[in-house]
Amino acid sequence: MGSQGSKLGTCCLGSPNKTAVLEAPDVGNEDDNGLGLLTFREFTYEQLKNATSGFAVENIVSEHGEKAPNVVYKGKLENQTRIVVKRFNRSAWPDSRQFLEEARSVGQLRNQKLANLLGCCCENDERLLVAEYMPNSTLAKHLFHWDAQPMKWAMRLRVVLHLAQALEYCTSRGRSLYHDLNAYRILFDGDCNPRLSCFGLMKNSRDGKSYSTNLAFTPPEYLRTGRITPESVIYSFGTLLLDLISGKHIPPSHALDLIRDRNLQMLTDSCLEGQFSNDDGTELVRLASRCLHYEPQERPNTRSLIAALTPLQKEIETPSHVLMGIPNSASSLPLSALGEACARRDLTAIHEILESLGYKDDEGVANELSFQMWTDQMQQSLESKKKGDSNFKQKDFKSAIERYTQFVDGGMISPTVLARRSLSHLMSDMPQEALEDAMQAQVISPVWHIASYLQASALFALGMENEAQEALKEGTTLEAKRDVRDAK
Repeated sequence: MGSQGSKLGTCCLGSPNKTAVLEAPDVGNEDDNGLGLLTFREFTYEQLKNATSGFAVENIVSEHGEKAPNVVYKGKLENQTRIVVKRFNRSAWPDSRQFLEEARSVGQLRNQKLANLLGCCCENDERLLVAEYMPNSTLAKHLFHWDAQPMKWAMRLRVVLHLAQALEYCTSRGRSLYHDLNAYRILFDGDCNPRLSCFGLMKNSRDGKSYSTNLAFTPPEYLRTGRITPESVIYSFGTLLLDLISGKHIPPSHALDLIRDRNLQMLTDSCLEGQFSNDDGTELVRLASRCLHYEPQERPNTRSLIAALTPLQKEIETPSHVLMGIPNSASSLPLSALGEACARRDLTAIHEILESLGYKDDEGVANELSFQMWTDQMQQSLESKKKGDSNFKQKDFKSAIERYTQFVDGGMISPTVLARRSLSHLMSDMPQEALEDAMQAQVISPVWHIASYLQASALFALGMENEAQEALKEGTTLEAKRDVRDAK
């Protein structure tokens, strides 16, 4: 990917006067377990603003949406790497040096059981973390709010083993404390393998609480001292074991009462009937009880957890996405006419589709012009667009670029104009400029599938096959979601 990254050079997003320099990934980090991830780096606020389309509401993936004290957004870097960005409350980390030290420490970790921390930003009052994007949601979603099928027993066992291995790795690297471990902290990657979010390795603020969940799920020693210990993390691991056994978020005290009364049937998820033996169920319940022991020193450590969970694993050869019943790639979605045209790199077909669509996707895009600008420039800008549309229809792409540029430079906002100029650049053998226009269109309209499709076309032209395929998948997914919305 290093050689491909050099083809991108610089990419201008958001503002024509601000250029973000694309850095090729440094895969020389000996501690990355062969993952080939970017070495931890510091981003500018402008880069992350552009990556998230201006921190658009449509890109929020936080559990509580905009109401979360620290909002998490999905986004995409200039080199097409998909990311999530955690934006902290402005008062969370007043000491920038302390924030950077903590972030850099977590950023040294690299493991396939983690959703790894890729970087951070510390500008003025802004404090942001950047991590790998996990496309298949959280354990909470698949366990408590499932749609197609409940999580199978074999997958639940895999989740807890991966979690124990992630915690053991962190412990071996000197990061044994994990704050507020819960089902929302377990994420699923593109292959549906479970990963532990790196965000929990840092507190939500310098002086903040380590647990934000209901007190009923908080380790008893934390309630006494207000301090988190490695044993506290094991207690939280026990609550997750209960979640996976029951399919519900049961308070530990209630679960322990059921266990003491040997009422395991009341504790076990009815959806799991026939999927495991009594011995396996009893062993997992016994392990949960040990993790939830009132005395911290009586709880097992992470190595003991791995030793106990490994022999319980089922269907080891079955891929996680099969167990989850989720396609491991958006390529399983049928391609639309536009998607197929992008996949076969048929620019003529793309032109015909864009021409037929017109400007209907620009509805709702605001152009904030003063009355003076309206009276003095509006007519001129609209005339430039009209001539550009005529050039585009007649396939005079160089003239179309010139006219559309006059329109954009006049202060007007139109994702469709940017899409048309992007294709005109592609037709004129200018793929770098085409990519910049397609990415700018996505900044304006974050969930617009055509912007992703045109990014795919530009990336194909730049020889960036893997990135192009990812953009094509993204366009396909966004288009499918739009079709579902339109059908309602």
